[in-house]
Amino acid sequence: MPVITLNSAKLSKEQKGELIKELTAVAAKIMNIPEQSYYVFLKENETDNVGVGGQLLAEYLKDKV
Repeated sequence: MPVITLNSAKLSKEQKGELIKELTAVAAKIMNIPEQSYYVFLKENETDNVGVGGQLLAEYLKDKV
């Protein structure tokens, strides 16, 4: 039972689906293990709980818009 875990900021349902599909496909190809064997866990964090470049991600994203 291979496990893939990804920590990120909030994602849309479409982003989650694409990540799960692509991460599973690539890992299965590289490791030569059937895709059906994989478990993927996505752990989302609020942007106020993530730091980037020494500042909160929420503030970082405001500066980029």
